[in-house]
Amino acid sequence: MSSSPLKIAIAGLGTVGGGTVELLAGHADLLAARTGRRLELVAAAALERPAGLPLDGVPFYTDAREMTRDADYDVLIELIGGANGIALDVVRAALERGKHVVTANKAMIAHHGVELARLAELTGANIGFEASVGGGIPVIKALREGLAANRVTKVMGILNGTCNFILSTMQETGREFADVLAEAQALGYAEADPTFDIDGIDTAHKLAILASLAFGMPVSIDAVTCEGIRHVSALDIRYAAELGYRIKLLGVASLSEINGELATDCRVYPAMVPLGFPLAHVDGPFNAVVTEGDFVGRTVLEGRGAGAHPTASAVVADLIDLACGRVGPAFGLPVDRLEPRPTAPRGAGRAAWYIRLMVRDEPGVFADIAAALRDEKVSMEQVIQRGRAPNQTVPVVMTVHETDEAAMLRAVARINGIASVAEPPRLIRIEPL
Repeated sequence: MSSSPLKIAIAGLGTVGGGTVELLAGHADLLAARTGRRLELVAAAALERPAGLPLDGVPFYTDAREMTRDADYDVLIELIGGANGIALDVVRAALERGKHVVTANKAMIAHHGVELARLAELTGANIGFEASVGGGIPVIKALREGLAANRVTKVMGILNGTCNFILSTMQETGREFADVLAEAQALGYAEADPTFDIDGIDTAHKLAILASLAFGMPVSIDAVTCEGIRHVSALDIRYAAELGYRIKLLGVASLSEINGELATDCRVYPAMVPLGFPLAHVDGPFNAVVTEGDFVGRTVLEGRGAGAHPTASAVVADLIDLACGRVGPAFGLPVDRLEPRPTAPRGAGRAAWYIRLMVRDEPGVFADIAAALRDEKVSMEQVIQRGRAPNQTVPVVMTVHETDEAAMLRAVARINGIASVAEPPRLIRIEPL
């Protein structure tokens, strides 16, 4: 065993930080046996010293910037969070000193990953971010190492446990979105301000990271289009089940040829997922990632996507790699070899769709709807309409065959203009098997 320990400083002692401290203490002998050296916590920083953590004898700082500047350490663990501010300051400062960094901060990596990776290369440091996507699921390592022999053409997944809990609970109970959101907040699954989760922003950050690793391109949050789950209703959930689907919030990144060059299409959206597809059965706070490679085919990784222990597991996995000398470029390639790719324009793809309309039960309304679809060459697959309620609104649900997205959007815009359509159509993409 090496006589030189890996000296660790940690900034941020919240849920994940506390779990990381507990793991380092509880598995100290196991980690030393697996790495050949001790993983020693030599400094910690938080606004207040938390009770109950095994920090006896560890120098404590209330200013993470001071710790990063003055402490003697080999690797900084950043678990403060946020794309900018103190988190970015301490990571930059550590890398400038030639210190390694391990972080769970998906927002920072999505917005500043290329800059930080370049800085690490210049100073001979490394930056690890396994914990930034998928909690305890080793998806970063899978893309960067396990699938490195493949040309990956698609990566998709359920990447936000809050949204998955909400949609799963709506499925199980038949309750409406707002009611289940309130429960998720009471249980601690959702923040008091849930915007970051339910509007898909958290998923977008994680997808940007996965797309960079999968396609060998600079990480870019600006390349991701985003739609959340606020508009998904209990009625949509029920119709999805009847049609053989589950509604899931997906992050999907694909690589395809458009106009003679490879372009990326990175999107976050609620989708109708067929029951035969692995993601349909990932429920509650779990996450899952599906990749498609030219030699390996489809792979599926599933596990707990958040929480103190799963995320701490991923943080310490990066520490183990550093302790063992298993290091390399943050995104699988040196920054200068990451290849920028064009983004597919909105409307360029093809998909099948679910459409729910609320219409006044009046003569001729269905003929008008059918005409709007016909004129845009959108072909209906099936229609569900039950009961009649003269002079009242009733739901009409349709699925359509795969069609150009631009044509589908034009058809929906026309349908929205029909006088008998009482509210904007609800359009949900049907994900293929």
